[in-house]
Amino acid sequence: MMKKFLSQILSAILGLWLASAFVPGVEIVTFANSNFFGFSITSLWQMFIVLGFVLGALNYFVGPLIKSISLPLEIITFGLFSLVINAGFIWFLGLVFDEVKILWMWPLIWTTLIVWALNFIIAKILIKKDY
Repeated sequence: MMKKFLSQILSAILGLWLASAFVPGVEIVTFANSNFFGFSITSLWQMFIVLGFVLGALNYFVGPLIKSISLPLEIITFGLFSLVINAGFIWFLGLVFDEVKILWMWPLIWTTLIVWALNFIIAKILIKKDY
């Protein structure tokens, strides 16, 4: 269970970093007054760790609940509705944190696909099931 949680966080950190580096319209910055629960965030790498932790925690804790509620849509779309759920989490991240700027729909879709693909790859590498 801990490996899955860590893979969610790691894929969120790397995905947000790659999206901000390569996707036009995705920008993550730090401000002079940036903080997270009273802890000052002075560097961009700290912001990526905080954002990755929050997005990973959303995917790990809230994601299964929302996926179980939207199970009929998951079945109808053969699981592709999970991309919509992940896009909603990233959009929510942009609402909560002023440091995240994702302009309109296409950058959001590309960011979602990057985080989703990295999550798939990292989970396959880190989580090995012994049968």
